[in-house]
Amino acid sequence: MHPSTSAPTRTLRLVHFSPWADALQDSQAYLEGLPKKDLRPFVANAADADLLRAARLDCDWYGESTRAFAAMQSPSLVFLSAFVTGAPGLAQLAEQPATAGEERWLVFDGQTPQRLAPIAARLLPVLKRNQIRIAWYAFDEASRTATVFRTFAPYLDVLVHDEAPLDPAGQAALSPRCVVRHRSWVANVIPFSSPFNEAPEERILFLGSKLGLTDHRKRQIAFLQDTFRDRFVAIHDHSVAVADRAQLNRFKVGVCPEGRKFGTPAMSQSHTDRPFWSGCLGLVPVSENSRAGNRLDALAAEKLILRYEHADLKSLREACEHALAAANEERRRLYEHFNRHETVGAVLAEALCAARAEA
Repeated sequence: MHPSTSAPTRTLRLVHFSPWADALQDSQAYLEGLPKKDLRPFVANAADADLLRAARLDCDWYGESTRAFAAMQSPSLVFLSAFVTGAPGLAQLAEQPATAGEERWLVFDGQTPQRLAPIAARLLPVLKRNQIRIAWYAFDEASRTATVFRTFAPYLDVLVHDEAPLDPAGQAALSPRCVVRHRSWVANVIPFSSPFNEAPEERILFLGSKLGLTDHRKRQIAFLQDTFRDRFVAIHDHSVAVADRAQLNRFKVGVCPEGRKFGTPAMSQSHTDRPFWSGCLGLVPVSENSRAGNRLDALAAEKLILRYEHADLKSLREACEHALAAANEERRRLYEHFNRHETVGAVLAEALCAARAEA
């Protein structure tokens, strides 16, 4: 389907809910102040250096989601300057009068609505009465693991989720007007913000977390280390700050084993964000299939990822060898696709377009 060439007919203002934000404020001002933000009030033990370091990484990651949502574009929509808020700013948002001709959207991601569980039943009707529409780009089986899901469901105008199927009770609670999209959480980057590297190092990167270093992943990492030796680099303590993420385009291949929360039947078709930001950075994504054999089928069919069979080391080696041999023309095709179609802004913008303006 070709994008519309007609003039935009709807004007939207987004407000991103961030667990690291406080009062309602302009997103650009928030992002400018984020590097110096004091995170000690947000952690259980402000004297714990490791905890503060983890908090900084998480805060900056959510900041990149704010940045990506604030930079959204669509030929069918006009996006006004975005705002960001934490829980303390929601009352101010709810009290602000609507502006004629402007749709206000409160955007949640991940499982951040769970933070509002004590007040959600009172807050959501107030937001709706004040013509604030609600979008939730959820991940990690939110309909099953976030107890607040059924409270939010009737008030959602847009739901993007990574489950197939949704929990039946959660599905039943959704409004018939809600636009629902089944998608992985993709790359929280601004499209084309990282340049394409014409001459990357002929090396394979694995980037993950200590928490995600399961026995399943350890086996694959050990195999890749033995097989590719100095051509394989494993970073598994989330030590790469968001500000340094673009520098990872020096690698040619990104290997993406199954995430620790993706072994359930409902998650067999989706993946963590690793293949998506790998593609946006210009790495060739090598992605592990699920046991069911249907993970990221559309991308695999178009050869936009190199998919290896679940827990199959021979298949993993062959996929990595193929990726290392990829020519620049093929790499650029992947880079173009992921930046145009596999970012959180692109996914959410399409869903917002589909959510018709309310009368």
